Amino acid sequence: MYYWFLLMLLLFSATAAGQDHWPRFRGQNGSGISTQKGIPTTWEKTDIAWQSELPHVGHSSPVVWGKALFVTTATEGGTDRYLHCLNADSGAEQWKATVTLSDSRKHLKNSWASSTPATDGEVVCALFADGSKQIVKVWSVSGRELWERDLGSYESEHGLAVSPILQDGLVIIANDQVGPSSVLALDSQTGKTVWSTERTPGKTSYSTPVLASDGKGGTQVVCVSESSGVSGLDLRTGKVGWQTPKLPMRTVASPIAVDGLVFATCGEGGNGKYFAAIRTDLDIPIEQRIVYERKTMLPYVPCLITRDGLLFLWGDKGILVCLQLQTGKEIWTERIDGAFSGSPICIEDRLYCVTEDGTVVVVQAGPEFRELGRTALGDDCHSTPAVANGHLYFHTFHRVLAIRAK
Repeated sequence: MYYWFLLMLLLFSATAAGQDHWPRFRGQNGSGISTQKGIPTTWEKTDIAWQSELPHVGHSSPVVWGKALFVTTATEGGTDRYLHCLNADSGAEQWKATVTLSDSRKHLKNSWASSTPATDGEVVCALFADGSKQIVKVWSVSGRELWERDLGSYESEHGLAVSPILQDGLVIIANDQVGPSSVLALDSQTGKTVWSTERTPGKTSYSTPVLASDGKGGTQVVCVSESSGVSGLDLRTGKVGWQTPKLPMRTVASPIAVDGLVFATCGEGGNGKYFAAIRTDLDIPIEQRIVYERKTMLPYVPCLITRDGLLFLWGDKGILVCLQLQTGKEIWTERIDGAFSGSPICIEDRLYCVTEDGTVVVVQAGPEFRELGRTALGDDCHSTPAVANGHLYFHTFHRVLAIRAK
């Protein structure tokens, strides 16, 4: 009986620990999905567990591993960039690191700290860039600097927004830009190049990769860019397994992968213009790889999200579309008040997304549209929320705040 109890305790602990992590942009594999129970649809100031003022602005999302929360900020002009480590329970700053770069330009809606860090519980990685260099830097989660790499010049009229990911001891960076382009995998402990795959230069991509099965027991890194289309690269070697034709416009939103499909969008001028659902298995003939396409009412910056066989397209200007995941058949379309630069996340059966002026909008993630609530954060916000450690976290222009699950 004692050993049975101990086994159950270990299993419970493992499950609980799995809910303590939001390791990269939009959580596990960039899906934006959380099963955390007890997160309210609306709240009052008394429901805020904590909020911490930050000295500078950034649009990165929080990432969390256990009790450590990481987020980035930068001074005006981007001369000084910061990685902050906060206590995920209290918001108290544990440590801070600085990266010094040159002044650089950016899009009006971007920041000099829009790239979301990534962590695997051992290290935390951050990416920063100006016009002459792109710096990837890694620290231990306790704040000890491990290594830094200069990836070379970064050519973009809008500034940096792509985020690194960490997988199986690799720091993976999609460096698709106007200048020399590549997808790189670096050893997370040393910074040495494990593999580097050359890419066709083109319009700079702001899209963070996701992982997908290759249908043969392997894992591939799925990247999207205007010049290289949608492609699957072997996680261990960087070899390109498949690739679609180039996309018609710039990629900003990150793809999502589910049920053997990857979903990607591109656009221009603040509007999504093209969307495709693409099979990720290696052996799919090229003429059968694209399952369906769409060219109207599409997001440009916000990422897609799925739940229970439904695909939700939350548009920059407040148009929310629900499709059947496997077929693309439209279920409903609704207009939501607000402009959106962050992406939605799904908690249980609800979608949460933040307007640019800092109002959290919650809707039902189901076959019928229903708005469930709105709560003002009191500060502008261009970032995507995170869920971990029994909290819902927001990074607004000037602070990080946490809503405790009830």
